[in-house]
Amino acid sequence: MSRVIISGGGTGGHVFPAIAIADALMQSAPATEILFVGAHGKLEMDRVPKAGYKIEGLNITGFQRKLSLKNLAFPLKLAGSMARALWIVRKFRPDVAVGVGGYASGPVLRIAGWLGVPTVLQEQNSYAGVTNRILAARASLVCVAYQGMENFFPTHKLLFTGNPVRKDILENRINKSDALETLRLDQNKKTVLIFGGSLGAGTINAAVRKNADLLMSANDINLIWQVGKAYYDEYKTCSLAGRSDVLILPFIENMDVAYSAADVVVCRAGALTISELSVLGKAAILIPSPNVAEDHQTANARSLTDKKAALMIRDDEAGDKLVTMVRWLLDEPRHIMELEENIGFFARPLSATQIAAEILKLCKTEQP
Repeated sequence: MSRVIISGGGTGGHVFPAIAIADALMQSAPATEILFVGAHGKLEMDRVPKAGYKIEGLNITGFQRKLSLKNLAFPLKLAGSMARALWIVRKFRPDVAVGVGGYASGPVLRIAGWLGVPTVLQEQNSYAGVTNRILAARASLVCVAYQGMENFFPTHKLLFTGNPVRKDILENRINKSDALETLRLDQNKKTVLIFGGSLGAGTINAAVRKNADLLMSANDINLIWQVGKAYYDEYKTCSLAGRSDVLILPFIENMDVAYSAADVVVCRAGALTISELSVLGKAAILIPSPNVAEDHQTANARSLTDKKAALMIRDDEAGDKLVTMVRWLLDEPRHIMELEENIGFFARPLSATQIAAEILKLCKTEQP
């Protein structure tokens, strides 16, 4: 029986690929024992147990790039997290440690490497995160989703796998009619899915509210709008609330249903989201977040727009351009079909299975 630690998280872009890798490990080698390590208060502490896996938490936060009093506590939290990571790794005795990015992966992967445990990194973005770049020196393998990553990692350690996609997205596909029936939306209307990642996006929400009348003026669309838990109280009573053709949600639990219902998707350009759109072949308008390291979401989006596989709007232009572009695209079925076809070339549906196979190769114990 092999033992694997999977560490990292903070956002859905880290958490859901980690769960997909764990699911693939269990499918390939059911006797594998898996332990997640995340950061207290972050998404993984809720989503991982719901997926059926054990998780330990570290009291770790990121270093603020801007001047902040929070940075005064960072060294103490890092030291405490290193000590707890040492205790976790020694107690669990993993054969392999996997880092998916995020706060917790730094201490865990560093300790695992010091103790001689083989480590695997999974980098979701086209611009590598700081944590993974630091950890790469001791890593046995770095699984990447974009070409050109030799700019960040040793070439001999790179393996192009694409990004793992959630099992429910891959396996629970239903047709559009059934999805609309499940959501109780009009079968005769086109459907727009708008979301800003697992936490929501203030700019996107504001753009929709500002242009609500234009968006719904023709009375010809359904709107599925995930505003995020932090924004839900603000938007649940806005002018679009209460309409039978509008769903305003804090979080979408069944993304497979929402994707199946959608003709056009409006979203951020996180690596996981792009992977899901690619696997499902969805026409998308991408609005990269400006609040991410090295503006990596813009790089992610451009990898698609350069191939006419998606449309892109800058975050500071969303208020003026988003709804106009949505209305234009809905009136251009040929363009929707072109985007759907072109984004499909980026799909890597076997990514999680490929990464799991590499992890199992590194495991010290023989697989059943």
